Amino acid sequence: MLLQLGHGSTSSLNTIQHGLSINLRKLKKIHISADGESALLGGGVRTHEAIQTLAASGKITATTNGGCTSQLGPALGGGFGRYMGFYGLVLDNFIDMTVVLANGTIALVSSISQPDLYWGMRGAGHNFGIVTEANFKIYDFPTPRWFYAELTFTGPQLETVFQHINNMDQSKELGSVYTVFIINLQYSTTDPVMLLQLSYAGTPEAARPSFDYFDNLHPVAVKKWESLSPAEIQAAASQDVDSSVCAHRQTWRLFPLGLKKYNVTANREVYNLFKQLVAKHPEFDGTVAQFENYAQQGMRAVNPASTAYANRDDDILVSLSPVYPPSAVNDAIATEYGSKARAIWHAGDFPDRNVTAYLNYANGDETLEAVYGYDSWRLERLRALKKRYDPNNNFRFYNPIV
Repeated sequence: MLLQLGHGSTSSLNTIQHGLSINLRKLKKIHISADGESALLGGGVRTHEAIQTLAASGKITATTNGGCTSQLGPALGGGFGRYMGFYGLVLDNFIDMTVVLANGTIALVSSISQPDLYWGMRGAGHNFGIVTEANFKIYDFPTPRWFYAELTFTGPQLETVFQHINNMDQSKELGSVYTVFIINLQYSTTDPVMLLQLSYAGTPEAARPSFDYFDNLHPVAVKKWESLSPAEIQAAASQDVDSSVCAHRQTWRLFPLGLKKYNVTANREVYNLFKQLVAKHPEFDGTVAQFENYAQQGMRAVNPASTAYANRDDDILVSLSPVYPPSAVNDAIATEYGSKARAIWHAGDFPDRNVTAYLNYANGDETLEAVYGYDSWRLERLRALKKRYDPNNNFRFYNPIV
């Protein structure tokens, strides 16, 4: 099993027996090219380290929002974050990568060298090898500072808030509108509140219309940070290495689904389900339900057939994320409620849409098509690559394709 620092929640990890753990943490090299257009990042580089080092030179690349994950690990399965509107998914910014294959050989994988594997690594990379380092495209800052705000709403405001999100015009500068159901004892021990986190690339003046759009809904609490660096925004959003999402010694699972729009009636049902879970099982009081809206412009600019990542048509990521003390009993409770939430959301989606699941969030019970795409040619191509590069299926413990 490869350790690239952060957190993984798929149940397929539980199938490892007598495995070998390989920790890449010491591979922390970060080198910016002489022309300032790319950076070589080692397999052990955390996201917050990439952001801090690049920012010192006035540069940035696409990253996920979480500071404790590695830069490379999430990139192999997609990579959603605040910079998607500008630069696409994290995987869309791979130039090349050094991969240790199942037979022990080392391959430089790029659009020129082994282009078929380059296609597969970007969206299904966990199935083919260990990436020890990779070159990423880097860019001048679109803006040196971010505006960030947190707005808290109570349960009766749910329908208004989500309808407002459905109707918003999300520019690429409005990098993310991230909403969670949480238990906040300041307001109630039984009724979840909705915490809406708004990240805007620009000045407070430029962010004002986006902020006012939600502030006019009369939240019960508002916090604002008007000028944050790309590194500081992670801490403000409780997504840095010291945050609860990076904590150990607890089980954190995800039951994800991709959506086009919110069905506010379905969201109300999930709210009630969430409330029931925490009331019946207080040990689940750290659970969250996540509603993730990222700017789509950069991702939409990439030809969907050019990478193995299949679910570019999803506009929204939702997931019930049970957090609880480890036990078999609690695992069963999490599965019961997570599966119910996902079924509710899917029933409220457009009737002709298939179930889709973001690979990096996948629980492990999804179909291959939900994770890797419903176009038959995608799985055929991935299986052919698997047969060629890992015929003994050594890399089969993270949402495997076979």
